[in-house]
Amino acid sequence: MYAARAATALLGALALAACGGGQRSNGDTADAAGDDGGTLVVFNAGSLARPLRAALISFAVTRGTHVMQENAGSLETARKLTELHRIPDIIALADDEIFPKVLMPSQTSWYVQFARNRMVIAYTDRSRGASEIDSTNWWRIVQRPGVEVGRSDPALDPAGYRTLLTFQLAERYYHQPGLAAQLLAASPARNVRPKSADLVGLLQAGELDYIWSYESVAQAAGLRAVRLPSAIDLSSPGDSATYAMASVRVPGRTPGDTVEMRGQPIIFAFSIPTHAPHPAVARAFAAFLLSDRGKAILRAERLDVLDEPILIGSGAPAEIVSATATPAATP
Repeated sequence: MYAARAATALLGALALAACGGGQRSNGDTADAAGDDGGTLVVFNAGSLARPLRAALISFAVTRGTHVMQENAGSLETARKLTELHRIPDIIALADDEIFPKVLMPSQTSWYVQFARNRMVIAYTDRSRGASEIDSTNWWRIVQRPGVEVGRSDPALDPAGYRTLLTFQLAERYYHQPGLAAQLLAASPARNVRPKSADLVGLLQAGELDYIWSYESVAQAAGLRAVRLPSAIDLSSPGDSATYAMASVRVPGRTPGDTVEMRGQPIIFAFSIPTHAPHPAVARAFAAFLLSDRGKAILRAERLDVLDEPILIGSGAPAEIVSATATPAATP
């Protein structure tokens, strides 16, 4: 009975927190110190909303924890800390590079790489060209007249700037000068949304034919997807040197500042901010995510979790250090 009540309460909290694309105002809670530890505030990338929701439900039912989850693009999520001064207990992002480039050392001193992904072109059976598109002709199909292609905002969401990196890599891979600009024109501003997860509903409703997304998001939504060559899709460590030839600039630590994002294999990461309002429950949930049970829950939601998560930085709690592999060199 208690577990059922806890699950019901959690579902309600998560539903409220997800309203408006993760814009629910819970700043008073997120900033309030001295709570009894029964509250957990999570800010996460939209692409992590579904797997983290599943993990949060399991965690909350076991502990009776009250959970608030906010979903937004990873850059937008980071700015909640740096510009709005809203501090969660856990921050989980779709690009691990945002931690050293935007959040360290002011907001945290460490982060854990815990999952990987790849860029895909997601579509449905109703998409124009669905019966033809594959890994060898996709760049022609998406440029056909009348085909609507969606992407996320590179100023807010890593999937957005990774889409632009993929365009650059495709131009090199196919030896087609100007292809990156052509692909950008084929996914016009009217089809841009704040985060890649926002595009799924538009695709399913038939308003878009194709969307640039992560493989995990496409799989979890039951979408069809084109797997791109590894030299393009940002999934392969062996192609890191090729990926690094592509770069984009995105908003940085402060308004007006920009940082360069170079192509590299896609890695998701999380941390506990230095001034997390509920550090004890944050540590417990972080350890749960890294446990066998936590990994199994995330994998059931199609997230490609690393067998051995990697800790980068210093000052991480003992629970995190013991559950991760620490690289020899840290920033």
